[in-house]
Amino acid sequence: MSVAAFMLYFFGAVAAMSAIALVWIRQVFYGAILVIICLLSLAGIFALAFAEFLAVTQIMVYAGGILVVIIFGIMLTSKISGKPLVVDHTYRWSGMLAGSAFFAVLVFLINNHAFVPADHADKLLDQSVQRIGTGIMTEYLLPFEIAGLLLLIALIGAAVIAATLKTKSNDVSG
Repeated sequence: MSVAAFMLYFFGAVAAMSAIALVWIRQVFYGAILVIICLLSLAGIFALAFAEFLAVTQIMVYAGGILVVIIFGIMLTSKISGKPLVVDHTYRWSGMLAGSAFFAVLVFLINNHAFVPADHADKLLDQSVQRIGTGIMTEYLLPFEIAGLLLLIALIGAAVIAATLKTKSNDVSG
């Protein structure tokens, strides 16, 4: 077994185990940590598949951005209520059944697909990342800047709401 195959199986196993553990965990904070582990494992799989842009995007956008906001919200909510957030999984078995059915469909479709390697895969990879970067900084600059501005507004709004909630909780307890 080559090193690349071992790494692929390792990242796949870590992603699968963290996703399965997410079904059984009750505390929301630990669930967010498991989601981060799963997303980082998927980024590793993307990197092994020579999809560097997707791997970096996976880390920056999901693991680095969205989940930090989720953890911030969890920690802020637990400080207001004074106890950790606990979730009761009421649809655990039906979710596992639906996930298993989806997994079976994916395995069936992957086994029936004829994967043919591209002749110019290395050249296409270099050009695709370069085209994405050039497109973002030229043709799609306005939507890119608007998305950044909306994220900044959301961050400022979250800070204002957090400061307001902190002030109100101090008024109630003091």
